[in-house]
Amino acid sequence: MKAQFMKLIPYWHDTAPVFSGTEKGPVEGDYDVAVVGGGFTGLSASLALAKKGARVILLEAGRLGGCASGRNGGMCNNGFAQDYAGMVGRLGADVAKRLYQSFNSAVDTVEQIVRDEAIDCDFKRVGKLKMAAKPAHYDKLARSQELMAQGADPDAYMVSRQDMPSEVGTDRYFGGLIFPRSAAMHMGKFVHGLASAAARHGVRLHEDSPVTGMKRLNGHAHRLSTPSGEVTARQVLLATGTSAVGPLSYFRRRIVPVGAFLIVTEPLSQARLDSLLPHRRNATDTRNFVSYFRVTPDNRLLFGGRARFARSNPRSDVKSGTILQKSMVDIFPGLSDTRIDYCWGGMVDMTADRLPRAGEHDGLFYSMGYSGHGTQMSTHMGQIMAEVMDGNPAANPWGDFAWPAIPGHFGPTWFLPFVGAYYKLQDILH
Repeated sequence: MKAQFMKLIPYWHDTAPVFSGTEKGPVEGDYDVAVVGGGFTGLSASLALAKKGARVILLEAGRLGGCASGRNGGMCNNGFAQDYAGMVGRLGADVAKRLYQSFNSAVDTVEQIVRDEAIDCDFKRVGKLKMAAKPAHYDKLARSQELMAQGADPDAYMVSRQDMPSEVGTDRYFGGLIFPRSAAMHMGKFVHGLASAAARHGVRLHEDSPVTGMKRLNGHAHRLSTPSGEVTARQVLLATGTSAVGPLSYFRRRIVPVGAFLIVTEPLSQARLDSLLPHRRNATDTRNFVSYFRVTPDNRLLFGGRARFARSNPRSDVKSGTILQKSMVDIFPGLSDTRIDYCWGGMVDMTADRLPRAGEHDGLFYSMGYSGHGTQMSTHMGQIMAEVMDGNPAANPWGDFAWPAIPGHFGPTWFLPFVGAYYKLQDILH
């Protein structure tokens, strides 16, 4: 089967309104806060800070929501990337529960912003189905659910293999775990709504304005240089994710940018969608080379996954899209003749332990490293970092986490093929 893709652009970008509220003039002036990065973290923080009365400028190297925030699977999920039982074993029950509940709060934050700012982005609490790729994975999920029932997420529940047809139209999985709090939304429309709200509250939004230089003036104050001019700010928030632009070597050594790839089908009939995902949940499996899928607001199937441990670029996206189409058909054979209308990729900002990092380093505030669970947590952490920068460091759930550099990582991710081979072996063995 030779894959053919109609558009090599993100579905979210192509089907959202075009935001026209960015500044057209030079980058200049003195501000209370400069936010570097125009994804969910930066836009959410800018909005929250402006509502507190701060004079805010946001500098985005490309387009608002052009990177991870506009290139993901459209899932707004609670729960860790790792299994909960493993996190309890590693961090202790109290810390694991507290961090898990921060993901619960993050979904609530997204919903609250959507409501407060009247953002039309198809937000809906559809729930998440985490599917066991092997029988042993079901036992692992069941152990996590047992521990989550003790307060972290008492609403989560197991689905046996025999009951899986009521949830998903495939026999590939051995049961699953449902997280009812999880939600789905249109990422491009959410970006547009966040940016519109920020502009409405006075934030000056600059696209195509990469920060190429930073000079610390005193305390938290910095001068930031861009090709279009300079600004000074009493505080700076870095919300840059995997950005390769600017003097960010401290953060690049602590983040591994990993490609995530997605395809979206042509619109499908209600009957076909009822056979695939009767409850329209977000669905993801338990493999390291994960597959995930959901229904879009206009009745397409979005199917994504790791596909390859590689960086995203047009050639890589096509290769990965071909792999994803084969995986989709393996799971849903009835889609073998379904047209693929969109194929794209993006970079995920992975940390070594797959947990976010946020805090302060050398007078710069930062929040990043969401490791594939960023939609809700990035939005939430934008609000949290506004609290931190307003004098409440205790609001930050990640403030006590050390963040050592990744050994051997100085820039180019030469080790990605080796990481991919390791995880592929783990999927075979476990």
